[in-house]
Amino acid sequence: MSIVVVGSVAYDGVETPHGKVERMLGGSCTYIALSASYFSPVKIVGVVGDDFAQEDTDLLASRGVDLAGLERTPGKTFFWKGVYSADMNDRETLVTDLNVFEHFDPKLPDAYKDAEYLFLGNIQPTLQRNVRAQMTKPRITGGDTMNLWINIAREELLQTLKGWDFLLINDGEARLLSGENNLRKAARVIQEMGPNTVVIKRGEYGAMLFRGDDYFIVPGYLLEEVFDPTGAGDCFAGGFNGYLAQQGIDLGQGHIDRRELSRAVIYGSVMGSFCCERFGVDRFRTLTRAEIDGRFQEFKKFTDF
Repeated sequence: MSIVVVGSVAYDGVETPHGKVERMLGGSCTYIALSASYFSPVKIVGVVGDDFAQEDTDLLASRGVDLAGLERTPGKTFFWKGVYSADMNDRETLVTDLNVFEHFDPKLPDAYKDAEYLFLGNIQPTLQRNVRAQMTKPRITGGDTMNLWINIAREELLQTLKGWDFLLINDGEARLLSGENNLRKAARVIQEMGPNTVVIKRGEYGAMLFRGDDYFIVPGYLLEEVFDPTGAGDCFAGGFNGYLAQQGIDLGQGHIDRRELSRAVIYGSVMGSFCCERFGVDRFRTLTRAEIDGRFQEFKKFTDF
């Protein structure tokens, strides 16, 4: 089943303890789409400028990503630049040039409107809600948000969340949104806002999924070297949503096999870990489904007792 992914397609400049890259393909929509494409067909909605390179279009197309919803307008593509701390748990933003993304007003091609799955990347909550209104009747709607929208557009965000089946959010954002420091309590409060399923991402410490009174916790994958954590959370989202679509899972149903949701979280963690092995999207130039499934089996082995 196909997934519509809406969000930023961008260029990034990144510096980590392993090196520095002045300009590389990035953006939430890019990472989510590349990650999800290993599981299900993906259709993207985004905007780029006339500086967007053909080789980057070719990379997305090589993964079978539908680019009909990628708008091209005169000007420069969204650009972000940042530097990571020595342990890469923190980063400092040096440059944020919205460029053509500043006036992004997502419009879905007619061929996208009957897709079964919708993932709304980190854009203004009203835009997320407007995209959902353009869909015929998606089986699952989910997405993520960030501190900025929680702080300056809380009421809009709360209205938007009412129409979602799941929310992916990091631990700091979960505490900010819910007003609860305890993550189990935070997840319960967020579920009451609309999403029946909440996934709290915890970076190198893994992720937690909450649905009803049930929950599942997975550790992070222990990489020997982390080159660049940029996009890891978005790749988690791609793996999680991609697996749901691959299996045809409907979160609106009362009963869902807990093991399937657990597998979706693990595949999310797998995809996030691969992202960190190279700068930007470079790992996706060679990554195979066999490698993904192999790492999934590693997760199964080291979490079994």
